[in-house]
Parts: sequence; C-alpha cells; structure tokens
Amino acid sequence: MAGDQHSDLPGEPAVSPGGAADAFYRCPENTARHERNLPHWQQDGVWVFVTWRLADALPASLLRRWHQERENWLRAHPAPRDAATEAEYHRLFSRQVEAWLDEGRGSCLLRDPGNATIVGNALRHFDAKRYALGPFVVMPNHVHVLFRLLQGHRLESVLKSWKGYTAREINRLAGRSGALWQEEYWDRLVRSGPHWQRCARYIRDNPSRARLPEGAYLLGGV
Repeated sequence: MAGDQHSDLPGEPAVSPGGAADAFYRCPENTARHERNLPHWQQDGVWVFVTWRLADALPASLLRRWHQERENWLRAHPAPRDAATEAEYHRLFSRQVEAWLDEGRGSCLLRDPGNATIVGNALRHFDAKRYALGPFVVMPNHVHVLFRLLQGHRLESVLKSWKGYTAREINRLAGRSGALWQEEYWDRLVRSGPHWQRCARYIRDNPSRARLPEGAYLLGGV
C-alpha cells in the first residue's frame, strides 16, 4: 500500500479536539514513571513520541550490547537529567536503535499492505476518545506514532491495546502464532512546539531515509 501523500507540516503543533495547545512536557514533579526493562514516563495531556518493533526486528546480540552500554550510561548520569543530557541519551541510544531498525532486519511482516493497514486502523480507532492522534508511520519492522493521551487514559494501557489487537489480527491472517511484537517500547515526552515539529518530520521522512519504495510503508496524519 502506498503511503498517504506527504504534505507540509503545520506551522503550529497539532491540538486535540479539546484544544490543548500547550500540551508539552512540564516540570518533572508532575511526571508518572513506570518501568519494565525500559523506563516509561507519562504526564497527563502531554504529547508523546512512541516507537515499538516486531519481536524479530533486532538480533539478541545487538540488544545485549545496547542494554549494557545503556546501563553504564545511566549509572554515570543519574536522574534528574537536564534537556542537554536527555538529548545525549537519545543521540547515543534511541537513534542507534532507530538506525538498526531502518536496516530492515527480521521478517518485516509490516511490509505487507494488509498488515500495515491493520496497524493503521488500530491507531485511528480510538482517536479523539482515548488520545489525540498525530502523525504516524508503519515501517516494515516497526511503528512510530506521535499522540496525546486524553484524561483518564494510561500510556501502557493504550500500547497494550494497540499491540494486543494487531498481534491477534496479523497472526490470524498470516496463519502464525507466538509473539509478534517486542514486549517493550520506547517513548519520549514532547517538550515544545519545535520539538513536536522535529518528531513529526522524523516520522514523515523515515521511509525516504530508509530508502523504502512506495507500498512498503503506511504514512498517516502528515
């Protein structure tokens, strides 16, 4: 399936149906944190950029090395961290994972237009009910989405819903069983309008950076 046509990004951050134009990361005291293998942060009404991948998208050897280097860095840079330190973290670790993913490792089941459509429809399903959906892209082995949670909804619950439904549907259509998605996901709270624009551009440009042909990805909300 060809991605939606690219368009110029809006000059201002997108807002939810409720009109929250200042929905960006505020003081850390109002931030909720939960953790499994990776830390996750949530702040009510704030835009968040999330990435998750297929279970076979990254070799175990790469992930072991990444986790060890990341743990060493976190011990050397204890919280709280300022914006510059957080930017260093994402440069060293988030971008490394994103570069590996763009190499197209693993089964790349999401390259199939039917599977990509299942994911895109799941993202749109609760838009304006549980979250305000911004730009997203379904790549062959991972997903990026920019969205803002609405009152009373939790990040981990929304991700569980997306991943659970899409895994069942894709496995059913593919005649397969077992884990489809990696258990964890990467998330980052959006700090400002310019930061939102950078995240949106990253999503919009991801297919071209990965040199994907039309039909190998699904792009929405741009």
